[in-house]
Amino acid sequence: MSRILPPGSTIGVLGSGQLGRMFAIAARRMGYRVHTLSPDEDTPTGQVADVEVRAAYDDLDAVRAFASRVDAVTFEFENVPSQSIEACAALVPVHPRAEVLHTAQHRVREKTFLSKNGFPCADFRHVRSFGELEAAAREIGLPAVLKTAGFGYDGKGQRMVRSMEELPAAWQGIGGAEAVLERFVDFECELSVVAARDQQGRFAHFPLCLNTHSRHILDVTLAPAPVEPRVAQQAVEIARGILETLDVVGVLCVEMFLERGGRLLVNELAPRPHNSGHYTFDACVTSQFEQQLRAVCGLPLGSTEQMRPAAMANLLGDLWAEGEPQWHRAAEFPEVKIHLYGKSEARPGRKMGHLTALCAGVEEARRRVLEAREALRPRRSG
Repeated sequence: MSRILPPGSTIGVLGSGQLGRMFAIAARRMGYRVHTLSPDEDTPTGQVADVEVRAAYDDLDAVRAFASRVDAVTFEFENVPSQSIEACAALVPVHPRAEVLHTAQHRVREKTFLSKNGFPCADFRHVRSFGELEAAAREIGLPAVLKTAGFGYDGKGQRMVRSMEELPAAWQGIGGAEAVLERFVDFECELSVVAARDQQGRFAHFPLCLNTHSRHILDVTLAPAPVEPRVAQQAVEIARGILETLDVVGVLCVEMFLERGGRLLVNELAPRPHNSGHYTFDACVTSQFEQQLRAVCGLPLGSTEQMRPAAMANLLGDLWAEGEPQWHRAAEFPEVKIHLYGKSEARPGRKMGHLTALCAGVEEARRRVLEAREALRPRRSG
């Protein structure tokens, strides 16, 4: 049975980055209060939230005190300890539930869940020693990708292995930690489905996205993905099966590879709003952030209808290397929306914001968002 939290209720967010910021904006717009907890202060979420609590995620006393002051809890990234989620769940509803986070934040558990439940994924092996790594490489073949079991995102904790001679350096490169060795997938493109389930088990999905990466970090997202309808339908059905099997309440993103032979393989799960769903803030009737709020508060899910084709381009800290970006130049593109996350320090690879272009077609949107991003670069005089 769903528990409805009306406007005026307070939602706690574990994590304080840009995903929490956009969630807080959606919540404030609908009349909800937001508290956020993280080890930092003056954070992207904290700048928008009603209350910002600075505490370590593993400080369970602080986490319990935080939970006691809110009506429900959610999280905005996977690296929150599942024990912290469980501590909150003893006091207030938490969505998605701790078991979902426990599965998705650890690659071995995630891959095992997918494999055991019949969801397509690349062949993999669990490795805990260099000897196991050598045996795994012989079993699944090379090239392959070595990935740390936990705390990996944006390509962190990953090493490509093309030959047996490269195994020692790869193992050392990830610190000799528990890992998975995964068969390298020769893919045509990377896709993602951002979807949601409410407390009644009703499912809704946003249009399939096509994602391109640079240095393992998402660079550009196109929505809807320019792929065959058959592929889009199959991707949605895979996502639906995963959310139902995990009994997700909230938003979850399923990242996939489309192999050159046309087969879809699940790559990763993100049990929260996702970078590839940022375009929904501007392009859809209901954004992924409002959808998360609705699920957490026991409300029916909103329409995921996309009103115009869209393209989203990330703004990384590298853009600031030669000075402050020329924001007025991007603002000259009337179909482009500017989103900045309020981060005070720009560092290479750090996500500082994004642009979204809304156009008549997805390829036109891609061109416009890239033109607008290029226009941001400071121009040298002389």
